[in-house]
Amino acid sequence: MVSPTETEVKIRLSDGLAILQRLERVGFTLSSRRQFESNTIYDSPDHKLRQAEMIIRLRQAGEKFVLTWKGPSEGGKYKIRPEIETSVGSLEAADNILRKLGFEPVFRYEKYRREFIHKENSSGVVTYDETPIGNFLELEGPGEWIDETASRLGFSGHDYVLESYGRLYKAYCEQNHVDVRNMVFTS
Repeated sequence: MVSPTETEVKIRLSDGLAILQRLERVGFTLSSRRQFESNTIYDSPDHKLRQAEMIIRLRQAGEKFVLTWKGPSEGGKYKIRPEIETSVGSLEAADNILRKLGFEPVFRYEKYRREFIHKENSSGVVTYDETPIGNFLELEGPGEWIDETASRLGFSGHDYVLESYGRLYKAYCEQNHVDVRNMVFTS
């Protein structure tokens, strides 16, 4: 956990290869190689967490398992919300604990993620996410760092997306007249 408060934006990409080259040109280096992630969101049967604008997420990234709680977003130019996360030793045990507490899986989403840090300014992190609904950059760090990094990469505040992958997926399904299920890659 870097900070008890997460500040981030997403940027939808039209040309993934170009942005990967641009990241390198402006001084970013790969800090975490491309890795598959599976994320499961949990909630109570009456959706109390969603109603309170909170989530509990269990993530598997390679051999690492991370349990995350996120609170309501403050709104504004960036997505700012409290966040607590911790590594867990067993995905199955964490799932079992959540179920025993009355939570159940309500949404699953997958992505391939790469992380980048800047050679000279490590105030934040850039992630490049490949999802079933397109590719996105996530810029996470202080607001000033986000704006500077976005500008260096050829983006502005008009490009910022504050919605979660769950909300983006729901909008995608509505636009394409597809049933909302889980945002997963098809085999």
